[in-house]
Parts: sequence; structure tokens; C-alpha cells
Amino acid sequence: MTDTFDFVVVGGGSGGCAVASRLSEDPNTSVAMLEAGGKDDNWVVTTPGALVLMVAGKVNNWAFDTVPQAGLNGRIGYQPRGKGLGGSSAINAMVYIRGHRSDYDQWASLGNTGWSYADVLPYFRRSEDNADFGGEYHGKGGPLAVNKLRSDNPVQQTFLQAAREAQFRVRDDFNAEEQEGLGIYQVTQKNGERWSAARGYIHPHMATRSNLRVETNALATRIMFEGKRAVGVEYKQGNETRQIRARREVILSSGAFQTPQLLMLSGVGDSAALARHGIESRHHLPGVGQNLQDHPDFIFGYTSNNPNFTGVSFGGLARIFRAIGQYRRERRGPMTSNFAECGGFLKTRPDLDAPDIQLHFGMAMVDDHGRKRHWGSGFSCHVCLLRPKSRGSVALKSADPMQPPLIDPNFLGEVDDLEAMVAGYKTTQRLMETPALRALQKKDMFTAGIKTDDDIRAILRARVDTVYHPVGTCKMGANDTMAVVDPKLKVCGMDGLRVVDASIMPTLIGGNTNAPTIMIGEKAADMIKAEMRVG
Repeated sequence: MTDTFDFVVVGGGSGGCAVASRLSEDPNTSVAMLEAGGKDDNWVVTTPGALVLMVAGKVNNWAFDTVPQAGLNGRIGYQPRGKGLGGSSAINAMVYIRGHRSDYDQWASLGNTGWSYADVLPYFRRSEDNADFGGEYHGKGGPLAVNKLRSDNPVQQTFLQAAREAQFRVRDDFNAEEQEGLGIYQVTQKNGERWSAARGYIHPHMATRSNLRVETNALATRIMFEGKRAVGVEYKQGNETRQIRARREVILSSGAFQTPQLLMLSGVGDSAALARHGIESRHHLPGVGQNLQDHPDFIFGYTSNNPNFTGVSFGGLARIFRAIGQYRRERRGPMTSNFAECGGFLKTRPDLDAPDIQLHFGMAMVDDHGRKRHWGSGFSCHVCLLRPKSRGSVALKSADPMQPPLIDPNFLGEVDDLEAMVAGYKTTQRLMETPALRALQKKDMFTAGIKTDDDIRAILRARVDTVYHPVGTCKMGANDTMAVVDPKLKVCGMDGLRVVDASIMPTLIGGNTNAPTIMIGEKAADMIKAEMRVG
């Protein structure tokens, strides 16, 4: 006999955790969540400094590759994505950013009623338990812990000094009235430990809510339909193929790559593209997998003799061992670092309405997402373009659900993105060349000898990759032929099927995407509850 629940949530990432938790608050509503990875409740996940073990490898990580990128000299890019409860919030750098208010007002202007900044702010606040900031922009007591870093790294003050020397604003809170400026990031941590979406929304309730069932190591392989109505999900768990049914809705929360993949595997997508893989079309929806957007990112890297940086050296290893001891005793120090401790938002031109680049200043030197190791300690500074014009896609590699999808971010596919990144490079270089940061530099690893704009274009094409913010592949829209979901997040032309993750973003927000995805889960739960009250 097949188990039946009111809601089946596919994917235990940031959006899925939030929507499943909120729906299961009502003891009369039954919710099942399917997660392809594990519980993600061990020390590798909870210790912030251990993120290096996950991002660069396959621990709790799908570790996808892109197709060759024409704008990046044909290079294959890397796309780490969280695999396990909490999704990418269990492997990310924990930076708590919401984006710019204009991002959400733009969503509303595209016909997405109910998604303006004024509409979504209450959901950001409701999700949040902010230890440092309050007032009209911040929440207390929500499931998601937000705190200042406990790494106690003195280089933070050096970074702020450099910001002043470069004549950039210094800002304490990037999530209030104004965003522009540089500062020290708040993080999704509590008591020096990572606070993933699962830790906030799911782990506390797994043993206490009889109406919430969480199945881990359960990979969804297809959505089950009766006509145009989604009625359940087929999934693989170990060597067994199982089915689970939904009375009310199937909610897809598998992220910007795997949500469109599952739709296409189930016959929902561009019918001609599906036919090439022998998949019968259930519903022709050409926007599925289109509109992929991500932040192209370039990294400045330097070796340094400063003892406060992490790296592969005798001194660096000794520092790590000392840091582990301190972390065990106090939950403070270098093991609480998210690496990207500082950064902020800058305009490459003063006439812009909102910042167009974001910096992440890292307390280690990073090359190829940490996959290429160098002897010695050092530091990095990422610069990413916040609103690229390039649009990519996600497509099926085959009809086999065990195969990863074909991911094409189309980085620097539009020449305007390359020129904007040149401006971003120069703006970041101003910061790197301040006396405060020059004093930390022993060797410039990647940008020595880069002089002209053509030099900059060449190094960008040679080294740009993702900063881990893919969105948009199940675009939300109204009266839009490429929309996949409507403003209620219901899949267009289908019944009993909703998408609740970053894939619904019509445009990429100007910042990190974890907090906005949790907001989407919170708002979706409210919309569903309102419909249940009426229906």
C-alpha cells in the first residue's frame, strides 16, 4: 500500500525546509519530505570551518559540472550544490544577505503580485532570529539564527581600514534601509555553529511531529500524474523504487538544477526537447530549464605572512590544531570562520540606482573553489556581478534520473557582462591597492602583470566562475509565455503542483540567495494555508 500525505515536498533545501516546517505546524496537515542526501546533522555540517571539506569535494555535495562555457574560453565550470537536509545552506559560507529592495519591486513590476519588497519583508523578519539587529527590518525568535561572527580575526579591522582608505562607505547592516558599503558580514550561525535551514526548520521537529515524515537518501525520479494533476512522487531509496502520494499537492524544492530536471523527466517541459530523450509530453511548458542566472565571480588571491590567515603550511596546520581545541572549549576562534568574513556592495558607477557588484573577502587563498591547493597561507577577495544580462539553461543529459542535468550558466555570454566585470575588477583593485591591504600581501598569485583593459578581459575569461547563486529555471510570471509558475508558485497549466525554491526567481537578486530562498518557503506556506482555509 502506498503512503499518502496531504503534501509531499521534494527536496530538503532552504525552500523545502521552510515550507515543510510551516505546513506541518498544523497537526491536522500531514507532510512528507523526500531528500536525496542524508540528515546533515553531524560535525562536518555544524562546524563552520569544515565547509572547506564539503565545497571542494563530494561530502554532502552534488558537485556538478557545467557544459563548456563559450564566454570562459570553453572551460567547464564547477557547481557545488548541497546534498542533504538543509541543501546548500548546509555547505555554504553562511552569509546572511537578502538582496536589494529594488530586486523584489522589479519582480512585482513584472506582474508578480505580492512579491514587492514591502510584501516579502515580513517573511524575512518572520524567518529570522537576529541576535544583533532589531527594528523594522529584523526579526527575533524565528527559526533561522543570524549572528555576528565569533572568529575574532583582527584582519576584519584591517579590511575596514582598507575600505576607508579607498573611500568606500563602511556599513554595519547590509539588510536595512541601505545596502551600499563594505563591512563584516552577519552569518547564519548560533553559538559559533552553522545554522542551516534544516537545523532551524526541520531537525527540531523530526521526532516531535507525528504529521511530519522525513525520508533521507530518497532520490525523486518522477512526478506521478492523473491527467494534469500531480498525485504523488516515485523515488529511489537504496535499491528500492517506492511511491508516495499527495492528497493536496506535490511541492518541488530541489533547486535551480534539479527541480527543472525532475519536471522534464516527468514530461513537463518543452515537448520537442523531451521527445529527443523518448519522454512523452505530459504538458508543453517551454520555460522549464530556461532563464538560468548566476553571479559570475572573479577572485583576487595573495599569499601572506600574516598569522591570521588559513593555509597549507606548517604554521597554518599548527594554527588549525590550536583552533580545533579552542572551538571545542569555547565555540570561538578560526573554526567558526565562514572564510568570507568581510565584503559588501559597491557601485562601479555613481549614477547607478543600486550596487552592481558584491565582494567576499576570504581569510584563505582560494583557487578553483579550493580544489587547487597551494603551499602557504593567504587571503582572497571575490568580486561578482550582481545582475548579469546573460541567460543560461538546464537541460536533460538523458532520461535516466540518476544522471546529472546539463548545466549551462552562459557566463559572460553577453558582452555587457564582460565590460561590467572589467569595471568591477578595477573597483576591487582600488581596495586591494590600499596601504592596509598591500601590507598583508606577500605575492599576487593571479593578477600580477595585468595592466590594460584587454589584460583584464583575458584574465576574467580565464578565471571567472560561479559564486554559487543559480536561480531562475522555473521562472515566476504572469502573462509570460516562458513562465513556469504563477505568482502563487503553482506550475502553469497543472493542478496540485507547486515550486518552492530559488528556481522561481524571475530575475537574480543582488546578493546571496539563501535567505531569499527561505523567504520563498515562508511565503509559499502562507499562500497554501490561505487556500486551505478557503477551500
